[in-house]
Amino acid sequence: MPSTRPAQPLIRELGRADYEPTFAAMRAFTDARTPDTPDELWIVEHPPVFTLGLGADKGHVLAPHGVPVVQTDRGGEVTYHGPGQVVIYLLMDLRRNKPGGKLYARQFVAKIEQAVIDVLAAYNLAGERVAGAPGIYMADGPRKGAKIAALGLKVRGNGCTYHGVSLNVAMDLAPFTWINPCGYAGLATVDMRTMGVEAPLEDVQQALARELARQLVSAEAAEPATNNL
Repeated sequence: MPSTRPAQPLIRELGRADYEPTFAAMRAFTDARTPDTPDELWIVEHPPVFTLGLGADKGHVLAPHGVPVVQTDRGGEVTYHGPGQVVIYLLMDLRRNKPGGKLYARQFVAKIEQAVIDVLAAYNLAGERVAGAPGIYMADGPRKGAKIAALGLKVRGNGCTYHGVSLNVAMDLAPFTWINPCGYAGLATVDMRTMGVEAPLEDVQQALARELARQLVSAEAAEPATNNL
């Protein structure tokens, strides 16, 4: 039977790492985990890469300009990862006893999105959800509706998850114009720097990881451990 003991996930800092070996490591971790394996959050910064969701239309990659295009098994369409972006992969077992009982996929997504909204709010930025379009978008001002965070997950039949969330901090945003981000032609994409916030990437990485941990497990659990992979 799955463990029902709530516990904070281990936060691992991978530094800057190529996408494909990280993708393979996520799958290997999930293949090998047992009901007692602690959940983990992996913080990583990727070199430039476009990734495709399982059912993505490759036509949404308009002009890759030499950036690698990698097929994955997450949900969603095409997105871009690159330097200056926080990426956190969530290796979770949703069957475990979380606040209010086990998490369902829709609740899981909502908690991830709320974590992003709360971190943006800490930097005086207003983010919001858009119905039918996972991720977080600017809620007001001249950039209202521009996407600042993307979300793509794989939830296996046993309730174990991988892939995760990305938040744009201080990026070269040009590659987003070479695709239809998340399958939407002409979707504007911004980062925190564009919105007037200069913040060290490491600070935002830690803030988002800790807020995800807070959202996803009971408040009574201990502070999350941090380790390097």
